[in-house]
Amino acid sequence: MIESLNAAVLAVAGLVALSIFSSLLSLRIGAPLLLVFLGVGLLAGDGGFGALRMDDPAAAYFLASVALAVVLFDSGFHTRFKAFRAAAWPALTLASVGVLFTAGVVAVPAHFLLGLAPLEALLLGAILSSTDAAAVFFLLRVGGITIRDRVRSTLEIESGANDPMAIFLVVVLVETLAAGGGGLELGLHMVSGFIIEFGIGLAVGLGGGFVLVQAVSRLGFERGLQPLFALTLALVIFALAGILGGSGFLAVYAAGLVAGNSKLPAPESMRRFQDGMTWLAQIGMFLTLGLLAVPAELPPYLPAAVAVAAVLTLVARPLAVWLCLMPFRFSRNEMTFVGWIGLRGAVSIMLSILPMIAGLESGRVYFIVAFLVVLMSLGMQGWTIGAVARFLGMIVPRRIGPVERMELEIPGARHELVAYRVVPDSLVVQGHRLPRWAIPALVLRDGTSYGFHAIRPLKPGDTAWLFARPEKIAHLDRLFASPAILAEGDRQFFGDFGLAPSTRLKELVLSYGLTVPPGDAELTVADYIRRELRLNPGVGDRVPLGEVEVIVRALFDDGAIAEVGLAVEPTPIDKPRLPVFQSRKEIKAMLRRWLGR
Repeated sequence: MIESLNAAVLAVAGLVALSIFSSLLSLRIGAPLLLVFLGVGLLAGDGGFGALRMDDPAAAYFLASVALAVVLFDSGFHTRFKAFRAAAWPALTLASVGVLFTAGVVAVPAHFLLGLAPLEALLLGAILSSTDAAAVFFLLRVGGITIRDRVRSTLEIESGANDPMAIFLVVVLVETLAAGGGGLELGLHMVSGFIIEFGIGLAVGLGGGFVLVQAVSRLGFERGLQPLFALTLALVIFALAGILGGSGFLAVYAAGLVAGNSKLPAPESMRRFQDGMTWLAQIGMFLTLGLLAVPAELPPYLPAAVAVAAVLTLVARPLAVWLCLMPFRFSRNEMTFVGWIGLRGAVSIMLSILPMIAGLESGRVYFIVAFLVVLMSLGMQGWTIGAVARFLGMIVPRRIGPVERMELEIPGARHELVAYRVVPDSLVVQGHRLPRWAIPALVLRDGTSYGFHAIRPLKPGDTAWLFARPEKIAHLDRLFASPAILAEGDRQFFGDFGLAPSTRLKELVLSYGLTVPPGDAELTVADYIRRELRLNPGVGDRVPLGEVEVIVRALFDDGAIAEVGLAVEPTPIDKPRLPVFQSRKEIKAMLRRWLGR
């Protein structure tokens, strides 16, 4: 028995270690890491090289559900309320209406190519309807690129919020098929179930998040136990919501959102712990689902799976994005990018296990097709996210931010120790003094550390360490920032000159000979941008002003515009790259042209 236990530990630990080790290779060749984890599980499973057996769908679903709860809590914890202000309505529309629309469109090829009955085909569409939170968060946060704020926030909120919707749809359809029902009964079940599950889930999540914050803040746990206690409470919230008849996945996401936007002691320690646990959960989830697949079963379903994946990627997802985001004044390029980055991942494979657990006749077919579609989605979309983002002008050039942050627990005060690498032409190199609230610690120059006052002034290449309160670090960012005009790409994105947000339009009229309506002359540039956008601005948002463009360069933590750029000649960054996804304004203009003929 001890030998078999040791062998099991060796197999599990070895697979996890192999997955982590393979990340080094995948980063070198640009392969999506989650695809690598799934591939390791597939090759190690029954029929692969490892011949490890995983033939218990119920156990696989349980493990994947717990892992997904950990991922959703972390995704909520890392989502700022200002992201909700910028993207809540478009993201939630995609997470609800978009999921339903996608499921309906994907059901068409599933019905004709796989011979599934209409309700069975709709079940496959629901299984493939949600984007994967683990895949999207990984690619957007660890993928080495910075996407425009509003687009990134929309994708992150959608990927966290649409999982509960897809899970609800799949559970309702599986229960209906297992009971032999349909029609009006299914519609009533969906409406009543949606109200009950999501209402209970949201209430338990918000209430549980408040309790979690109070418990972590007031009970005074030892620092090493605090993040573990928080994660344990998150899983309690997940399970409690499910027991009460609500959506545990919505509850745990809402709890993470409440906790992440509250003032917790040692928040950076919690984030580091959750980063590690989320990685472990993702690896475990993808390995488990990979082990459940049998390579020999995949080839017969490959042609149908390719067709379903093509309809999902090129028709269902883009149409859903266009219809859901068009009312919210997204540009064509933004909608194109959101439509492309609709990755399917572990959630779809996890949901495809439910028909097998319920004993449906085509249960294994759902799993095989979903597994193949996820492989193609991670391989095709995951591999091209950087290239597509650059083609569509979605990447924000990196300009500000410390290279290192370390939280400090000082009785009566909360400070962080931040490090900045000094760059040429930054404000500190030009002689701007540090604010009094920023306490310098030391400077690293040529591999040697010096006291700050002994080595002034700062020079390019130095690394400066300073103490500051977290809410004021954004002000330090601008002192150490690279100017936007250092590189051609930055100049195209951020404009030729910088403006104070408080600059009035009448001052620009005098400087550049612009023409603005008389009633707008007293508006500040920031107010003009907000009025024209009709939504909360994000870094990189651009608004025409006569023959020039004004561009949001930076935001304060509260969402206020901190810096504005001006492009004397409008740049091609936002020029539509594809003849699709027209906005309402463009559609109205086309209709007027056609009617005028």
